[in-house]
Amino acid sequence: MLKITPKLFFTALLVSFFVFGFKSLAQEKAKTQKEFLITNYGAKADGKTLNTIAIQKAIDAAFKNKGGCIVFPKGEFLSGSIQMKSNVSLRLEEGAVLLGSTNPKDYYKMDFPGRPDSPKKDDNSQLALLLAHKATNIKIYGKGKIDGQGLQLALHIDSLHHAGIAVDPNYSSRRNRPNETMRPKLFRFSQCDNVAIEGLQVGAASCWGLSFELCFNLSLDGLKVVNRSYWNNDGIDITDCKNVTVTNCDLDTADDGICLKSYYPGYANDGIYIANCAIKSSASAIKFGTASYGGFKNVVIKDIQVYDTFRSTIAIESVDGAEIENIAVSNINAVNTGNAIFIRIGQRSGEKAGSIKNVRIKDVKVQVPFGRPDINYDLRGPEVDFFHNPFPSSIVGIPGYQIENVSLENITISYPGRATKGMAYVPLSRLNQVPEVVKEYPEFSMFGELPSWAFYVRHAKGISFKNIKVILDDTDFRPAFVFDDVQNLNMEQIDLPKEKTNQVVLKNVSESRIDLKETNIKTIP
Repeated sequence: MLKITPKLFFTALLVSFFVFGFKSLAQEKAKTQKEFLITNYGAKADGKTLNTIAIQKAIDAAFKNKGGCIVFPKGEFLSGSIQMKSNVSLRLEEGAVLLGSTNPKDYYKMDFPGRPDSPKKDDNSQLALLLAHKATNIKIYGKGKIDGQGLQLALHIDSLHHAGIAVDPNYSSRRNRPNETMRPKLFRFSQCDNVAIEGLQVGAASCWGLSFELCFNLSLDGLKVVNRSYWNNDGIDITDCKNVTVTNCDLDTADDGICLKSYYPGYANDGIYIANCAIKSSASAIKFGTASYGGFKNVVIKDIQVYDTFRSTIAIESVDGAEIENIAVSNINAVNTGNAIFIRIGQRSGEKAGSIKNVRIKDVKVQVPFGRPDINYDLRGPEVDFFHNPFPSSIVGIPGYQIENVSLENITISYPGRATKGMAYVPLSRLNQVPEVVKEYPEFSMFGELPSWAFYVRHAKGISFKNIKVILDDTDFRPAFVFDDVQNLNMEQIDLPKEKTNQVVLKNVSESRIDLKETNIKTIP
């Protein structure tokens, strides 16, 4: 069973200091900065005039002054890419709106778009409305709004492709959209230190929303993120950053809500604290991956509300060699969400698979519906192309690479049931029929039909279930739990539907301690 180690406790303590210490320092500094009103530099609040040059002049003047606060008064200010500089803040007053241009020519890449050692450095857009590179002491805050006008921008990019004016070599004909490398994000901050984003309404990008890579001391607080204008509309993406807090944020996104990524071998997301957030998503609420080359370490996720979300409440994925360890998830409530928990090791690139160990998930309630939970989204995540019954939660490694030391405690999940053998059927005599799909894109539906309705666990070691309640709204012919190639399994205080037997199926399971009646356990040779 997983224990909270001194290292994890100390990390949480440091994160707590960061939450309260860094924010107060940043706020105090912002109060004393000289103000630079963008209208004094020629900016016009008519929503039509392109203000890129005027806003950048104000930023450059503040930077030359060795610091300052750029003030957006009430009104709509249209702009293309602007670059943040060290010791410069942006304050959007109530009623102030920074509008992203709908002309792709108004966006540019920074001179240093990222580290050259990324195996997938061109995997996502280097374009953005707000750019920053190797800048320190940045704050963007206020009661205003940043609107990327992403749908109009993406459609403009699409039309230029079809007109042969700006052809996208990676255009997706299957999904009728330009590749994400062609579509600007809202924010793209790289290798920055001491960054605070607070209180704003942000979103409507043509690609990802707020994207940060290789940053230190990052605080995101009190944000309203609505990013559902177009495809690949993640809310917040954090890549190989250290000392990060995401607190009191409300996200409504067409793609993953909060996504931790790792593009750089030898680097990691380390010291991440996510708390008191509400998330609605047409993909996953909180996700580790899919890009997972370096690592994810010392992550605390707590007090999260999830609703109307298509994919997983929490997805922890290492499919590119990443080391994932010391993850603590607690107090999660998810309603109308397609999947509760998905933990996966894969090997889609490189010679060596990664690892996942020391994961504790506790105090979680999830309600899984029968139909699509995101049906009211205009842009919905793509459904699978095969018949299937409702999917269970999964903890699945690959041969030779086991997921280690996962503790689940005080978990309640209600499932819809309504499974039928006529829809799909994997009999317990053919558990080897479930494919390994070692190199496939990770998703809770990736294995096709699964032989259990609550949890499917394979290639794992040191798995503990304590005080677990799984509920069926309707009948399901499958057992609740299937364990295949699992070592050191512990199950206690398991609440199962009373009328069913043989609800825990064991195949190639060693060193198990299961506190259930024998009529509820079936061993397969």
